[in-house]
Amino acid sequence: MIKTLLKKQLLELNQNFFQDKKTGKAKSKSRTILSIVGFAILMIGVLGGMFFMLSMSLQPLISMDMGWLYFLLMSMIALALGIFGSVFNTYASLYKAKDNEMLLSLPIPVSNILVVRLLGVYLMGAMYTLIVYLPAVIVYYLTVPLSLWNVVCPLIFGLLLTIVVLILSCVLGWGVAKASGRLKNKSLVTVVLSLAFLVAYYFVYFRASQMITELLQHAVTTGESIRMRAYPIYVVGRAAAGDGVALLLVSFVVVALFLLTVYVLAHSFLSIATATDVASRKAYRRQSLRRSSVAGALLGKEMRRLLASSVYMLNCALGTLLLPLAGILILWKGQDIITMMTLLTEGNGAMAGVLMIAVICMLVSMNDITAPSISLEGNTLWLMQSLPVTPQQVLQTKIRLHVLLTAIPAVICSVCVCIVLQPDVYTALMIVVLPMLYALFGALFGLTVNLLHPNLTWTSETAVVKQSMSILAVLFGGWLLVLLLGLVYYLLRHQISPQTFLFLCLLVMIAVCVAFYRYLMTEGVKRFVRL
Repeated sequence: MIKTLLKKQLLELNQNFFQDKKTGKAKSKSRTILSIVGFAILMIGVLGGMFFMLSMSLQPLISMDMGWLYFLLMSMIALALGIFGSVFNTYASLYKAKDNEMLLSLPIPVSNILVVRLLGVYLMGAMYTLIVYLPAVIVYYLTVPLSLWNVVCPLIFGLLLTIVVLILSCVLGWGVAKASGRLKNKSLVTVVLSLAFLVAYYFVYFRASQMITELLQHAVTTGESIRMRAYPIYVVGRAAAGDGVALLLVSFVVVALFLLTVYVLAHSFLSIATATDVASRKAYRRQSLRRSSVAGALLGKEMRRLLASSVYMLNCALGTLLLPLAGILILWKGQDIITMMTLLTEGNGAMAGVLMIAVICMLVSMNDITAPSISLEGNTLWLMQSLPVTPQQVLQTKIRLHVLLTAIPAVICSVCVCIVLQPDVYTALMIVVLPMLYALFGALFGLTVNLLHPNLTWTSETAVVKQSMSILAVLFGGWLLVLLLGLVYYLLRHQISPQTFLFLCLLVMIAVCVAFYRYLMTEGVKRFVRL
């Protein structure tokens, strides 16, 4: 029974390898093999290689007879990645699995279901943990003289580390499950947490080299401070570096915590698995209904659709946040930007304006809200088509949402650029207007491509938002247009002034937007009706 349940669990975890999310049908053997090989290359070749290089950069710690600090640092990174990779899987497969009630209704012991769920969580966490830890072990083996303890202790410690990841994933997954039941807007919270993680990741990424250098310079002082002030942490590092007594002590603690976790889960799994989200009670209050215009109602519907999907927001509306943040960064690093622009443009303020417009437009391209908007209607498209509104109003609303969420942040960023660069009035006007026109172009282009190549039979909105042809065309097409205009200016920079080039760009953008808009309101409307 456990073998059958585990096979089912593993197939669910790895269904992306075997099932096409766009159609819901099984992939061919060749596509399945290609997916598995690609994933293996990404995990082992790319991520494994990256952490191998990180381990090599910390190799001097081993040579300084501080292998315990080396393993402590790499274990903390492995622990963080393992928990991040498995905590949401724990929430989805252990506490909030969709088939929990079905399995519990069958003549299957609850203990078997719990064991299989825990094995699935363990394997997922172990994969992410070992992708960091095993390269560290390899570097350690290449550095120290090999002995029985030096070989065995790191391996046993790695096994203990995967168990710790399982324990923490269960605890944090339980917290996520409890919190999600009380959250009103889960998608918005997911977006905020994801962005916070990205900010933390890039902060550490750009500071990594400096942090490693400072650590190696003060390794002895840091190690002594840890040993004196946080002795249990020192013991953990010693356990991985070949200290048998420390390893025995750590093993005892980890096994005890694991048994405690299993005991608690065994006595609470049934109540957690069958629990329903807590619904907040509201007292009825009489109030008058507000009348809304057709345009306002349609815009509200599109906005609610966007806010209801964290995947949609993260992949198609990231520019809405990045543009104001870029403006703040420009104000903060204003003097550095002026110095850089002076060097690049030899003091030509108008040319600096051209470069900054290109940067803002690249950020504007991060928004492609209209690109999947038709496809996201899916099999409910008929509802929109049956409403007492014209197809033109539906398409105009999708364009309006994109422009509102893109043009306004672009204006904020443009104003910050003007404050820092202090260009002439004409260039300042272009810095504000051209990104707004580019936002309109992105909305029209995205909607046009999606009308030409819609996907209304998807089984997961991720396939529409991340993998559709319209998304790729709009994202890379927008970048290509900016690069193409930049290349044209570079080739003609001695024959044409920056002011004239910006004016020509303005005319081109207006003409392109008018052409796309006329197509959408004529042929685009006909295609929308026929979908």
